[in-house]
Amino acid sequence: MIDARSPFWAKLHGLIQQIYPDVDASALGRQLVDAFWPDGSQMRKRGRVPGNRQWSERDALVITYGNSITDGQHKPLDLLRDFLHRHLAGVINGVHVLPFFPYTSDDGFAVTDYRAVNPSLGDWADIQRIGSEFLLMSDLVLNHVSSQSQWFNAYLQGHEPFDRFFFEASPEDDLSEVVRPRTHPLLRRVETSRGPRHVWCTFSHDQVDLDFRNPEVLLEFLRIMRLHMDNGVRIVRLDAVAFLWKQIGTSSIHMPQTHAIVRLMRHFADYAVEPLILLTETNVPNAENLSYFGNRNEAHAVYNFSLPPLVLHAMLAGTAAKLVRWQGAMPPAQLGCAYLNFTASHDGIGMRPAEGILTPEDRAGVIDAVHRFGGAVSMRATPGGGQSPYELNITWFEAMKGTFAGEDDLQIPRFLASQTLVMALEGIPAFYIHALLATPNDTEAMEKTGQNRAINRHRWDYTELRARLADPATPQHIVLNAMLHRLAIRRRQPAFHPNATQFTLQLDHRIFGLWRQSLDRDQSMFALHNVSADTVEVDPLTINLIEGESWVDLLSDEVIDASVGPIRLAPYQCRWITNRG
Repeated sequence: MIDARSPFWAKLHGLIQQIYPDVDASALGRQLVDAFWPDGSQMRKRGRVPGNRQWSERDALVITYGNSITDGQHKPLDLLRDFLHRHLAGVINGVHVLPFFPYTSDDGFAVTDYRAVNPSLGDWADIQRIGSEFLLMSDLVLNHVSSQSQWFNAYLQGHEPFDRFFFEASPEDDLSEVVRPRTHPLLRRVETSRGPRHVWCTFSHDQVDLDFRNPEVLLEFLRIMRLHMDNGVRIVRLDAVAFLWKQIGTSSIHMPQTHAIVRLMRHFADYAVEPLILLTETNVPNAENLSYFGNRNEAHAVYNFSLPPLVLHAMLAGTAAKLVRWQGAMPPAQLGCAYLNFTASHDGIGMRPAEGILTPEDRAGVIDAVHRFGGAVSMRATPGGGQSPYELNITWFEAMKGTFAGEDDLQIPRFLASQTLVMALEGIPAFYIHALLATPNDTEAMEKTGQNRAINRHRWDYTELRARLADPATPQHIVLNAMLHRLAIRRRQPAFHPNATQFTLQLDHRIFGLWRQSLDRDQSMFALHNVSADTVEVDPLTINLIEGESWVDLLSDEVIDASVGPIRLAPYQCRWITNRG
C-alpha cells in the first residue's frame, strides 16, 4: 500500500505529472511501483541521501562484450569469467558486459528479447555468477528495439499493447531540426494491419524507436530494470537515453520529458533495497552531457565523453593545451555523482563532445592521423541535410602508433601515458578490454561486415590470447601488466577517490598535471603526465611541494627532493608524486 502522504509518493506524483499530464497520476503511480517492486520484493523506507560512499579509489571497470573472448568449445561468459579471475581480480573489481541479449544487429544493441540471455553466450546463471563476484554493469537499451523482435511483430499485427509501442511520424512532418547520429533516412515505411506506417529509426532501420508517450513502455522498462537487479546487476547504463522522447518540430534530443524519466528512474533506484547506480550514455557536447546529473537527482554517473577525443588530440599533437583548458573549466561532480572516465569503448571515439574545444584544424589533423594508422571515420547527418564526422573508428592502441608527424617507436609508452592520465582524473576509470589487451585493428572484420565499428570489436581466441599474455615480448603482456601495476598502485591512494579534490595545474604545455587531495585531506597527489616525445622539466616550485614533507613518485619509487633541481619527465613518462608513500 502506498502512503499518499510520504515523500516518495509526493515526488513520484510530481514526476508523473511532468511526463504524463493527462493521465491519472495516482493510478499510474501504483502501476509503476508494482512494476519495480512486484510481489515479494521490498522497498526502502527512506531514500538514499546523496553521498560519496557508493564508490571509492578501489573501483575500476573493464568494458567487454560477452564474446570478446571465445574458443569454440566453452560458453563465452565462462571464458570471460575465467579471464576476469585469472588476470584482473584484485585490481579491477567491476565489469560492464555489453548487451548480452538475443539481437539482430549492432552487436547486441538491436535487442529481440529483453528477458533472455543470448544462448550463444550463456544463461542468466552465468550472469549471476559474474554479478556475485564483480560489480556488474548492464545495458538498458531503452530507446529502440529490433525490427525482428516480438514487440515489433506484434505492433505490425496490431496487437495490444504493442500497437502503441513505436513512434510513428509522416514524411510530411517537419523533421528538419532533428539531431541525428547517423546518415540514413530517419523514417522507415512498414506495412501494418492498419495500413502503411512510417516508424522513427534514430540509429538504423533495424532499430525501431519506442514511444515513451505511452506509459506502458515505461512500465515495461521498469520491469526489465528489476529483472537486471534480481540477476546481480548493480550499475544500469541507460543506452542512448538522450533520444528517448520525440516531438515533431523539435530537435527530439534532451527533451524535458527525457530528463523527467531519468529522474523517475533515479527516484526508484534511491528507494531500492539493492544499491543501484544509474549511468547515462549521452555522446553529445560537454554541457549537454553534464545536464544529466540534473540537480543531484538524475544520473549517479555520466560518461566523460569529451575526454577521449581530447586525450587523443593531446597525444597526437604532443601538447596538452586544449586538454588542460577544458579540464580546468570542468566542474567537480556534484555530491552523490561521479564521472566515468575512459578513452576507448566498444563504439568509436566520438567527435561531437569535442565541438567548441578542438578547432576545425585540430579535428582535421586527428582525422588524418587516424586514417594513416588504419582507422576509419563515421559520419552523421546534420540539420539542413549536411554531414559531419561523428566518430573515429580505430583501436586505441593503434591510434597511439604515432603523432601528427607520423609513426614512431614510442607506441607503448604513448599508450600507457594516455591510460595513466585517465587513472588520475576525478571519477571512476573504465577500460575497454581491447585497450587492456593492446588489440590491433581488426580490419578484416570491418571489411567483412561493412561496419566501421567492427574494427574495434575483435574476438580473441582464448588459446592464442593466453599464449600472448604469457610471452613477455608481446604488446599484450607488456600493456596488460603495466596497466594492472599502475591500477594496483592507484587503488591504494585516497587522493584518487572519485570525488577527491582536484585542481588542474598550469605547467609546460606538454604536461597534463593535476593536484588531487583525499577527502580527509591526509594525502596530496601531484599527477604529472608528459604527452609529448620530448624530455620535459618541471620546477618543483611551480607545483608547491610542501617543505618538511617526504615526497615520492609512486610510479618509479623515486624520492623527490625539491631542493635538488627540476623534476624531469622522459617522453610520455608519468609521475604520481605524493606525501604518503
